Amino acid sequence: MKIVIVGGVAGGATAAARIRRLDEHAQIVVFERSGYISYANCGLPYYIGDVITDQKDLTLQTPESFYSRFRIEMKVHHKVLAIHPDQKTVSVKNLETGEVFEERYDKLLLSPGAHPTQPRLPGVGMDKLFTLRTVEDTLRIKDYINKNQPKSVILAGGGFISLELAENLRELGMEVTIVQRPRQLMKPFDPDMASFIHGEMRRHGIQLALGYTVEGFEEKDGGIDVLLKDEQPLHADMGILAIGVTPESSLAKEAGLLLGAKGSILVNDRMETSVPDIYAVGDAVQIKHLVTGQDTLISLAGPANKQGRIAADNICGRDSHYAGSLGSSILKVFDLTAASTGINESTAKRMGIAADKVILSPMNHAGYYPGGTVMTMKVVFEKETYRLLGAQIIGYEGVDKRIDVLATAIQAGLRATELKDLDLSYAPPYSSAKDPVNMAGFMIENLSDGILKQFHLEDVPNLPTDGSVTLLDVRTTGEYARGHIHGFRNIPVDDLRARIHELEKGKPVYVICQSGLRSYIATRILAGYGFDSYNFSGGFRFYDAVTNDRCLIRAAAECGMDQAGSLS
Repeated sequence: MKIVIVGGVAGGATAAARIRRLDEHAQIVVFERSGYISYANCGLPYYIGDVITDQKDLTLQTPESFYSRFRIEMKVHHKVLAIHPDQKTVSVKNLETGEVFEERYDKLLLSPGAHPTQPRLPGVGMDKLFTLRTVEDTLRIKDYINKNQPKSVILAGGGFISLELAENLRELGMEVTIVQRPRQLMKPFDPDMASFIHGEMRRHGIQLALGYTVEGFEEKDGGIDVLLKDEQPLHADMGILAIGVTPESSLAKEAGLLLGAKGSILVNDRMETSVPDIYAVGDAVQIKHLVTGQDTLISLAGPANKQGRIAADNICGRDSHYAGSLGSSILKVFDLTAASTGINESTAKRMGIAADKVILSPMNHAGYYPGGTVMTMKVVFEKETYRLLGAQIIGYEGVDKRIDVLATAIQAGLRATELKDLDLSYAPPYSSAKDPVNMAGFMIENLSDGILKQFHLEDVPNLPTDGSVTLLDVRTTGEYARGHIHGFRNIPVDDLRARIHELEKGKPVYVICQSGLRSYIATRILAGYGFDSYNFSGGFRFYDAVTNDRCLIRAAAECGMDQAGSLS
């Protein structure tokens, strides 16, 4: 059996190695148009930032090492020009010699990946405007920086690559501005959780121009002007387009394969396309989202690797199926770690799913053990059924552990209330006896049992100010003095029983503290005295971070930006 694979990296290289492990005698040929067949795609920004200093560390395998171990022909600088399903051949061009030839296959696997989205805007393609997707892109950016020593850069887009590049370029000493149309970075996160990412970026000197529409690029004064709709241009020494990726499906389309969302290649759960004996994997294919069941695109290395393995299994006569993806992801943002899985609250509402959430601020390990740090967790679930929908966590140590536990719980079909039952490891340097994931489960169980009633940040502007409700802040007097929500009176939780007579019976009480814990205790005290009370989800710490971020974004929109790209 002869298998031809179009494209290496995560999906293609994984499939090639798996096929060889299952079939020692299959003839396997991989055509890769770049010069690298297996490289650390996610490590590219860190090479630009000198975190990874040896270019060889980016290359996981070479054609020579792949052939030595697996006896697989890895032909780099070879571009597949066309697929001929009727003849079961592909037309291939050797980019080094210009030779064009036909290659026969019994099974064909497409792993073409995706290319950086390049909008049809004036100036796209100019020398000082870069994209980052391949090792070659990385080397071009690195070479430009080394030769020209640019002092400033503008990144168009606010996703994974943009933030990783922003951090690395900032660490090189460059002035960095991120501009994009949405008013938040990182689409997998809800706007409230993204506020913590924004704060960390600003703390490290990154300029954020959120809510601005890029209309083109011009070379000016030895650098580049980024043209904005209804605003003065931003100027920098160089620019990088990082507004997402587009499935590389032109070959499939020309061969008559059925396409799906955004021009992606349509496959079934065996990674088979609409044409017999042709499979497809990776960023180019449409898959199912495990939470929503809907068709989606998820451009992540984990799903691509799994799909490559499944396609290889089926090519070799096994029966493997791809269930779908949660889109679980994690990102380093300077000192912070930001992670998400499943869908966020915004997506749930957009899809008409009745969603609720809990927001908590637990320590990463036992509070009495030195070095503990706070993380912010948001767990989203479906009302009535308590089906887990997704989670977002932003913090320092231990974020990766908790998001993986929550991703596992979602995929296993656990209800949100069952998080309390998970038997998770504990020692003071690593966790608490009640792990943050357990704590989320306790909170959700309290909601389901009616022990806890919440109000959220979006409810605060609509709270009555006519005296028909009691607004209560149960932090210490010092905490209250340093900042509080207008209209909330202060009675510290430890004084509440002695001062309960100061509260008017019959009025609902809306309670806030710093993190949500003391205010929950206060609601239980109030319940014991016959009050109907509501706990603020996330606490004043959460409220303060989100509202300050929104004020900064609003102020930037109202005040505009100067020619240097700094906020006025």
